[in-house]
Amino acid sequence: MMTIQIAIDGPASAGKSTIAKILANKLNYVYVDTGAMYRAITLAAFNAQIDPNNEQAVSALLPELEITFAPGEPVQRVYLNGQEITDAIRSTAVTANVSAVSSYAAVRSSMTKLQQEIAQTSNVVMDGRDIGTTVLPKAQVKIFLIASVLERAERRFKENQAKGMNTSLAELEAAIEKRDYLDSHREISPLKKADDAVEVDTTGHSIEEVVAIVEAIIADKTK
Repeated sequence: MMTIQIAIDGPASAGKSTIAKILANKLNYVYVDTGAMYRAITLAAFNAQIDPNNEQAVSALLPELEITFAPGEPVQRVYLNGQEITDAIRSTAVTANVSAVSSYAAVRSSMTKLQQEIAQTSNVVMDGRDIGTTVLPKAQVKIFLIASVLERAERRFKENQAKGMNTSLAELEAAIEKRDYLDSHREISPLKKADDAVEVDTTGHSIEEVVAIVEAIIADKTK
């Protein structure tokens, strides 16, 4: 049976996860949060007192790690070796180091294989940085979400405030710009818009407006 694959890519805080979750729920598809997978590995490195910049040591952790998801409200729950880490993977320290961890060849190979296995058995909405170019290059629908750095920083700032995190807006802007550079310049699977992806600028648009735009694209691509 051929599955339907919807790939949503874009830089940090462009709205990928929010839009992907809503679409998956509406379509009754499986939502695959690839960013959470890389964040889980980054957190595992911290928990093991391993420097996230030590590629060999981080890669050696992979056989010991089991990353799973479970439905939850308002967000999908993430587990590492059976322990819930949904909030822990959104810490400032994990955010600052996940780009480095996700650039490692062994890490990307392991996670890409897992992501592709999921997509072969279920209709999926998958978001990340390289879904349309590397993970699901034959996806029927490819969306590339973008937004201004300021708007993305403001979104992250509001999210952090709701969680009691007090990182300043200026710090978040700088972190997002750095993440953009690292993600787009890494050697393996860099952040890049697929040639057949449809670009959607979410700047100034509400979540409902972006969902409507993407729904129309999906309807057109899958008719």
